[in-house]
Amino acid sequence: MTAAFPPGTAPGSPAAPRRRVLLVHAHPDDESITTGATMAKYAAQGAHVTLVTCTLGEEGEVIPDGLAHLAPDQDDTLGPHRIGELAAAMRALGVTDHRFLGGRGRYRDSGMMGAPTNDRPGCFWQADLDEAARLLAAVLREVRPQVVVTYGPDGGYGHPDHIKAHRVAMRAVQLAAAESGRGGGAPHRVERVYWNVVPRPVLDEGFARLRAAAADSEVFPFPGFLGDTGFALPDDVPGVVEGADEVDVTIDARAHLADKAAAMAAHETQVSVRETSRGPFFALSNGLGQPLIGTEYFQRADRADRESAPAGSDDLFAGVEA
Repeated sequence: MTAAFPPGTAPGSPAAPRRRVLLVHAHPDDESITTGATMAKYAAQGAHVTLVTCTLGEEGEVIPDGLAHLAPDQDDTLGPHRIGELAAAMRALGVTDHRFLGGRGRYRDSGMMGAPTNDRPGCFWQADLDEAARLLAAVLREVRPQVVVTYGPDGGYGHPDHIKAHRVAMRAVQLAAAESGRGGGAPHRVERVYWNVVPRPVLDEGFARLRAAAADSEVFPFPGFLGDTGFALPDDVPGVVEGADEVDVTIDARAHLADKAAAMAAHETQVSVRETSRGPFFALSNGLGQPLIGTEYFQRADRADRESAPAGSDDLFAGVEA
């Protein structure tokens, strides 16, 4: 964890940043992969960007052979190692306020859905919802963000920790605003909650670029790629929406694509980033290439309760009182 607020910049002080956004992610690397460009853009604009990570990612699969000993079935020291990776990623994005929910190691990575580790005492999936939400609500009352970003109800891709992060974030927003809420600090009402999503046409275009890059090179950096024959994206991919009408805010942060790529590369145990003639691509432990994009997309959590979908915006703070 870094210093939350430099001297004289805490909420309510004269030099406090006018805009504040808080992001809730499940594991180190999730923030860089899904929202890294957005974080870099707002940090560069002077907004206060806070990242809350719910676990240390202890159950991740390790990519580099030289670090294989960190894995949970060997030394089980991947979590502490990933703290350093996250710190390096935040430096790449220009983010100075990052915290672990309840402190480092309060909740352990639950592993993929259906794994025996889902039932391990102390894992995030088994955490009491209100207990975890009260911890996050205390951060919301301290930082007082106008905007909160997290995953949709399916967690983006069905991982139990992503689903739990969604539930904890949504409950924490309620608790932070309640007069009787516990955790100290004056009540705080978050004005906007967004879920990060990806429109299918954007993925299709990214995979087309990836196929072109593979065709251009005699030796493509990854053995295969999602979207290729045999790895076609199914119709019900979590976190993927069909079109622009399901996106409320589009953040064009292509100017910060290099920052995002550097942040992702900092998570070396989890992510491989490669440059090609067609731009950067990345792969996780499965070795399958995916497009690395600098434009990120968000859906308002309350859109179902509104009379009509809002017009497309390019700012998470649009219509928000500073």
